[in-house]
Amino acid sequence: MSVTLVEVVIFLAAAVVAVPIAQKLRLGSVLGYLLAGMVIGPWGFGLIGRVEEVLHLAEFGVVFLLFIIGLEMQPRRLWALRRAIVGLGGLQVLLTGVALTIAATWVMRLPPAAAAVAGFSLALSSTAFAVQMLSERGEMTSRHGRAAFATLLFQDLAVIPILALLPLLSVGHAEITLLGGLEKTAKAAAVIAGLVIGGHYVLKPVLRIVAATRMQEIFIAMTLLIVVGTAAVMETAGISVALGAFVAGMLLADSEYRHELEANVDPFKDLLLGLFFIAVGMSINLGLFASHPLYLLELTLGLFLIKGLILFGLARRHGLSWTASRNVAAYIGQGGEFAFVILSTAVAKHLFVQTEADLLVATVTLSMVLTPFAVQGTALANRWWAGETKAPSYDAPVESEHPVIIAGFGRVGGIVARMLRAKHIGFTALEANPAQVDFVRRFGGKVYYGDASRLEMLRAARAEEAKVFVLAIADMETSLRTVHVVQTHFPHLTIVARARDRRHAYRLMDMGVTVLQRETFLSSIALAGDTMRALGVRREEIEYAKKTFRNHDQARLLEHYKVADDQERLARLARESAAELEELFERDMVDAADENTRKR
Repeated sequence: MSVTLVEVVIFLAAAVVAVPIAQKLRLGSVLGYLLAGMVIGPWGFGLIGRVEEVLHLAEFGVVFLLFIIGLEMQPRRLWALRRAIVGLGGLQVLLTGVALTIAATWVMRLPPAAAAVAGFSLALSSTAFAVQMLSERGEMTSRHGRAAFATLLFQDLAVIPILALLPLLSVGHAEITLLGGLEKTAKAAAVIAGLVIGGHYVLKPVLRIVAATRMQEIFIAMTLLIVVGTAAVMETAGISVALGAFVAGMLLADSEYRHELEANVDPFKDLLLGLFFIAVGMSINLGLFASHPLYLLELTLGLFLIKGLILFGLARRHGLSWTASRNVAAYIGQGGEFAFVILSTAVAKHLFVQTEADLLVATVTLSMVLTPFAVQGTALANRWWAGETKAPSYDAPVESEHPVIIAGFGRVGGIVARMLRAKHIGFTALEANPAQVDFVRRFGGKVYYGDASRLEMLRAARAEEAKVFVLAIADMETSLRTVHVVQTHFPHLTIVARARDRRHAYRLMDMGVTVLQRETFLSSIALAGDTMRALGVRREEIEYAKKTFRNHDQARLLEHYKVADDQERLARLARESAAELEELFERDMVDAADENTRKR
């Protein structure tokens, strides 16, 4: 696909204008992208006409989205969702597919084979739409968010056999047998198995080698190679590229490079996902709205009604509340992007004439357009039924899974982590040295590779959900740069900092950090106490000396901070402070001697 500079400008301008307007009207960014596509597409002003080429490129947005979801979906979490994936997702595809097949036969007068393809393609929902809206509203971890995601995951799996069985239904292809369909399904299973094995034994060692170069651009290139390479293998094998990206992400979910990978992919995902929604808007055949407006609206509402009722019933059957069940139906009651692939393949196999496929595609796209309204309407209905006037509190966990982020996992960060783990306090640890990450991991430590001074890295580590940021980075300039990023983008975080020395402490205090510890201060005081103990000094005197010195030095640290830029005055104060401390100890010795004399 050759994209001109003018077309790039049109895409960017449309997004910049439409999305903020949609956000201002509380319609969400998805609808803004769709409206932008409708305006610039062939049925709008006709500024860009190559819809299929744009859509094909933009599908990488969905691929990147599924890769990031895979990174967040650790195997144990996937296993915890197995009942929802197979039970809720499997029954939804089967029941909805059968119901819509019957509806397509009755309403559209389609023959049985075409009706089955229409029914099961419309049974699939839009992963891109649903996940984007759930993420924007912070509901991915809610009961209905997890149930919706599990259903979407099974739908992505269902695309493989649906596409494999299309040749069996096509006219004039008698040579295609059931054995051929099973052969394609077995091939898909073998490719996924190969991806799992290769990802486990090849990807992690390769990532370790790339990370050792300490070159950010090479690691970004490796991240893109993983995603795009997996997509290419899946496409060659005739498998859903989005499903392949999800599997690749899931294989790396327990990797120390998980957050770094997510931070690298996220900007590409957002950009291409926006382009995908624009392309969907461009593909809407507004001519059908003019020629068959009521019929198209009836088909779309019928799709929502049948699919929504089945989803609602299954959600209730799986133990979800009335509110959560309605939310599941609203979020994934639309048609999905995989319907475009299945229907275009079905036209090529002569299962549909083009006008029938266009009508179904228009139904799917209109259902996508109406989804944000359906979600908002359901939210209002839920509040009305509950007698509430404010937004509902979803049943997501109140506390973050990891309320602490530790930046730097060397001597200081490692000790902090051990104490937090002993108290069962969750944390996310980031370390920019791949050799240190590898060393800690070999001994069972949980730490992720990544530079905590990068905004994308902190977002990937869910800094917006954390409460405390432990700054344990040894390098002073990197430490200060990290403080600036945290204070600018995550001002709610309480920063607890490590300072290498007084100069580092002064720089941190300049930036407003008030909770800090000099890394050798307390250990040096303890060592001085051990020295005095070895010389036979009484324990009470040692403890008093340690406490006195600590309090005196802390007070002078704050006093000297005021003149930290005046080296001459700072040196004079340091000499005066030493003399004052010596005088303080001498006066204490005299007082102690007088006390002993009085006792005698």
